[in-house]
Amino acid sequence: RPLLDLGIGLLAASVVGLAPLEASATRMEYYATVAEPSCEFKFAPSGLGYCDVALGSGPEAPFAQLINIHYTARFSDGLVFDSSYKRARPLTMHIGVGKVIKGLDQGIYGGEGVPPMLVGGKRMLQIPPKLAYGPEPAGCFSGDCNIPGNATLVYNINFVDIYKGNRK
Repeated sequence: RPLLDLGIGLLAASVVGLAPLEASATRMEYYATVAEPSCEFKFAPSGLGYCDVALGSGPEAPFAQLINIHYTARFSDGLVFDSSYKRARPLTMHIGVGKVIKGLDQGIYGGEGVPPMLVGGKRMLQIPPKLAYGPEPAGCFSGDCNIPGNATLVYNINFVDIYKGNRK
């Protein structure tokens, strides 16, 4: 019996030893690999594609107010370039007033045939270049740009809540 246990232990150790270890995995990679539900995009006249994965039950996104969202941002080929999950906290942003790319304003606040999101809702957005960063690269640091010019972006949005600040 001890010899059998030793053999099984050596076999298990060799399997673990041969498996590649990914010590550099991040939360963003984890969230990016979780299967996203598929949905059929509807398109606004602006070219924005949108699809509600889950309708919220709270209030609509209020004009010019701060809201909290979680998001994962990808290129059209599926490669993730940013995610609020990586930072383990939602993004707080003004909505509807041009403080973010036009595709996010329209996709969350609504307009041009796109209904506003409700708190608790989850929506996928396919944002064409003219509603994203256009022909110029973006997210550039020291000459290296994260987003190439004319990129179509896909965002998975989770409308967490309306920002309440430090109110008690």
